[in-house]
Order: sequence, then C-alpha cells, then structure tokens
Amino acid sequence: MGFNKVVVLGGGVLGVQIGLMSAYTGHDTTFWLRSESSIGRTTPKIERYSKLMIEDLLKAKALVGSPMGAFVYPRGLVKKWEGTTASDIDKLVEQARENFAKHVHIELDPSKAVKDADVVIESMSEDPAAKIEVYEKFKNLLDEKTILVTNSSTLLPSMFADHTGRPEKYLSLHFANTIWKNNTAEVMGHPGTDKKYYDQIVEFAGELNMVPLQLHKEQPGYILNSMLVPFLSAAQALWANDVADPETIDRTWELATSAPAGPFKILDIVGLETAYNINQMKPDAKVEGTLTNKMGKLLKEKIDRGETGVNAGKGFYDYTKK
Repeated sequence: MGFNKVVVLGGGVLGVQIGLMSAYTGHDTTFWLRSESSIGRTTPKIERYSKLMIEDLLKAKALVGSPMGAFVYPRGLVKKWEGTTASDIDKLVEQARENFAKHVHIELDPSKAVKDADVVIESMSEDPAAKIEVYEKFKNLLDEKTILVTNSSTLLPSMFADHTGRPEKYLSLHFANTIWKNNTAEVMGHPGTDKKYYDQIVEFAGELNMVPLQLHKEQPGYILNSMLVPFLSAAQALWANDVADPETIDRTWELATSAPAGPFKILDIVGLETAYNINQMKPDAKVEGTLTNKMGKLLKEKIDRGETGVNAGKGFYDYTKK
C-alpha cells in the first residue's frame, strides 16, 4: 500500500519535522492548525527545519569519500550512503526544494485538511485532555480508509482508542528529534489495533526513510523515552535540588561520555513545554515540597518568560548570541 496523502495535526517541533520528512519523500502533506496565530508560529518552524535539512544534505557532500561519512551522514535524507556521489546529493537537494514547495500545505478547516487522507498523524502536546479534544473533533471527519496514529512521547494509545472512532485503525508512531538524521520510528499498537493496519504503518515508516522499530506490547515511553525521560529527569532533579547548574551538569555528561549534547541542551531541543507536561504527569507534581513539584515550578518560570527552548531563541541556553 502506498500512502499518498499525509496529514499532521499540529505544528510543534516534531510535527513540523514529521511533515517535512513526509514531503521530502514525495507524500502530499498537509498541516492542520487551529488558528491564524498558529500559522504565524508554525511557518517559521517549517522554514527553519527545511533549511536545516537542506544544509545537512549540502554538508554531506564534504563527507563523500571520507571514512567518517558512513557514521555521520543524514540517514533519513540519503537512503544508502555506500556509492553515493556529490552529484547524487546535488540531485537530492534539488528534489528536496521541489518537494517542499510542491507538497507542503497548511489548512485551518478540519474537514478540508483530512479529506482523502491515507494517514493522519496526531502530534499535539503531551496533554491527555488536548488529545481527546482533537480526536473527538476529527473522528467523524476521517475517511473510512484513514489510519490514525499518535506521535505521543509518553502516553499509551489505549488511553485514547475509544475517542478516535476507529480503535482498530489507531496506534502509535513515535519519532526521535531531528528525524532526518535520527531516523527511528517506534511502532506500537494497543490491544485493539488490527495487525493489518499495524503492518501498514510499519510500511509507511519505511516510506519516510525511517527504520521501523516494532514494539510487541504497550510500554509508556516506548523504547527510546523509557531510557531518555529518566535521564532528563535525573538532570532536572540535580538542578532543582541545587546540586549544580545546568551548564555544569551538561559539561559533566559531555566530558565523561563524549556525548555531543548534555541533558539540558537536549531539553532545549525537545522544548521546555513538553518537559513540563511530562513532569506534571508524575503523581507528586502538585505536592508542595517535593522535588518534582519544584522541578515543575522552575520549568514553568522559564516557560512564562518565553524561554521554551531552541525555537524560542532561548531555553537553558541563549541561541540569539552569535
């Protein structure tokens, strides 16, 4: 089955990346956004990430012939590195520009957005109430053929299946950040997911140049975030408990493990609003005096100042400085 029309519900950091990767691989792609103000917030992200993808392709030209190329090339943009030439990459750059111009659309009208969609990808914030609201809005608008997936980072599809109107055609498809380089797609059903549609989404992930990672059962946080979220939470706890500042915590991790980014740089990429929403789902988040409660308050202070991460120009680090 080929997926022709793809719809992304939401214009956040990952939603934009997913939509652009869909367009890059030749799928007609529509972003559904709530309002004109959402367009004003999403359009700069589309411009930024499409530019970054093309820049990474151009950088890959310098890697042709280098033994390091096979380790650091953008895996989602170049399907097969072995044998790739600088001329091949030039063609991919030209094709990327054409596909972004031709296949990326924005729509505010819910009915128009999802009409004739093969797959709809829900990429709203990690807020159960917000997700349920969106599912209820769209459940009677989707075509019979449409498969609905969620890119939720931590929430289980079984929490929402009954709100979708198509539980058998509903499952999770979770992407990592900078998906054109970190090209993983975790595929996770719920007990009511029909295997036929699960297999089709595995196929769809491959169409997006992703490596499908199949989960055999529901797991909060899937594989990646089951490891990543505790890591980021541990770093935030050190900060909230006044053990060390974010820069020192990052430096410790980067020096000791040779990692390119520490936890607070990762949080800036993920976005502090997502980190806050995940924190607030912990049982003791609203219990005064707990470390989780303090972590939430510190994150909320930064969010209220507009310091929400890389896309805002400032999070734990200032990205406006040259």
